[in-house]
Amino acid sequence: MQAVNLRSFRQKVRYHKKGLRAFLSRIEKNPPRKLDDLTVQLDQAVWREVDCLSCANCCKTMSPTYTAKDIKRIAAHLGMTGKAFKEKWLYYDKKDGDWMNKQQPCQFLDLNTNMCSIYPVRPADCAGFPHLTKRKMVDYVHVHKQNIAYCPATYKMVEKMKLLVTKDRHPQ
Repeated sequence: MQAVNLRSFRQKVRYHKKGLRAFLSRIEKNPPRKLDDLTVQLDQAVWREVDCLSCANCCKTMSPTYTAKDIKRIAAHLGMTGKAFKEKWLYYDKKDGDWMNKQQPCQFLDLNTNMCSIYPVRPADCAGFPHLTKRKMVDYVHVHKQNIAYCPATYKMVEKMKLLVTKDRHPQ
């Protein structure tokens, strides 16, 4: 497993993001057979190559959405009321109807270690991120289109998928 070089990752995203998003749009419209099985295989390969603790770009640049259960659980863990937790750390996004972090990077990220200080009780959104193997994969394409710009694991999965799907659809 290699450490993630965020500078190199951002350069690759700038250069390839449009093509990878176009590929995902094609997948969304015309999914290949056994796409979900392929996603599971790629997920395993990706995690042998990507070390989240060397990156934490998601925690540095994105905010999870907090459910009512998340707020209750995390507030209790911190010895706070849900109301106090929301007042201190969150804002309510009226457009999407979501509770989100007031600041970036995430207040619970230790920038020295890239570790989450509330990992055992982290929001469900964080626990599921980057959502690579959600069933049905085609229903999460819109999420992957966004996440390729933030998550090296998502980027790598889509890159690998493009190689395999293109090869299968256009054998030499």
